[in-house]
Amino acid sequence: MLYDAYEFQRSLLATASAMANFGAGMLQNPANPFTYFGGGQIIASALEVFAHAAAPRGKPSFGLDHVEVDSRTIPVREEVVLHKPFGQLKRFVREGIEGGPRLLIVAPMSGHFATLLRGTVERMLPFADVYITDWADAKLVPVAEGSFDLDDYVDYLIEFLETIGAGAHMLAVCQPSVPSYAAACLMSARQHPCRPRTLTMMGGPVDTREAPTAVNQLATERPHSWFEQNVIATVPAIYPGAGRQVYPGFLQLTGFMSMNLGNHMMSHWEMFKHLVRGDGESADATKDFYDEYRSVCDMTAEYYLQTIDKVFQTHALPSGTMTHRGVPVDPAAITDIGILAVEGERDDISGLGQTKAALTLASNLPADKKRYYMAEGVGHYGIFNGSKWRERIAPLVEEWIAAHD
Repeated sequence: MLYDAYEFQRSLLATASAMANFGAGMLQNPANPFTYFGGGQIIASALEVFAHAAAPRGKPSFGLDHVEVDSRTIPVREEVVLHKPFGQLKRFVREGIEGGPRLLIVAPMSGHFATLLRGTVERMLPFADVYITDWADAKLVPVAEGSFDLDDYVDYLIEFLETIGAGAHMLAVCQPSVPSYAAACLMSARQHPCRPRTLTMMGGPVDTREAPTAVNQLATERPHSWFEQNVIATVPAIYPGAGRQVYPGFLQLTGFMSMNLGNHMMSHWEMFKHLVRGDGESADATKDFYDEYRSVCDMTAEYYLQTIDKVFQTHALPSGTMTHRGVPVDPAAITDIGILAVEGERDDISGLGQTKAALTLASNLPADKKRYYMAEGVGHYGIFNGSKWRERIAPLVEEWIAAHD
């Protein structure tokens, strides 16, 4: 009944949000005399903050319709190159520009949509021909389409690379570092012609035994059965995926919000003060962030539980026990893929050393094809979004790709 209870609460909050938004508009209407008293602006601001926090959210759009290249404004359009039940390969076509490195950005399947990487895509567009994994919301995938687990994730990545063609590069942000690394191992072992030329992993849980964070501890201090019994829910009948077992996005969001609850409360308090002062631009910046952050999707139960088991509890990849459909995943098979590991000094999701471990595991990869970068003063989100990503990390990624393209 967990999911049904959530949907009932969501419908109530949606109504309350609409009413609060209407009330805020009334109090800010120039024709309302109460608008010109201090109390009116304060109440209107409080209602606006509540309305924004309680509003329901769907899948955001990337909204990237142009890019600046060599002081020219180039139109950009989205194109679905390959559609599959649990995700699609999306390309950002730069009109009139041919060539350039082909880059597959692997978005996390961890409760948020691929649009969480909007800033990542936007920064790389002037440099590369960008593709991204646009994962589906599991509650919208009919049960008839079958299951989706960690093995399927790896299969999808290999098929996406095959679709892009030989000579592509791959950039994995956070959680997909493990399946991306596994795909690189498997393709290298087969000498697959479409294996990536470089693999950049940013803030990924390759070996979570290194500098465990609160996220890692949560996954290890409870038995596997606890996750099956407490965080898996059934999709209600109102969605196309009715009856599917999922790890709901709202539970993932609750977990992340609770980790830094004080910071989130302060952000909303600051937004309230901006609205009271009439600083709509600063308030809108906070709203834009939370519009994206609160837009969540479900992931299949089998994928989530397998990830908990293999990545966080048994450490299958670094311990040498990981397999893909019965075939061992051997990092020593990687001999010619340039690997760049990027970590944030203040990352509270993937601790220092967890991504760097990928370089050690690739024991047969020459030293000149390995590189490590620790971004000082950068948290998890800042690795792939914001000014530090744009000015410090992205140039390093571009340099690494260009050197191996």
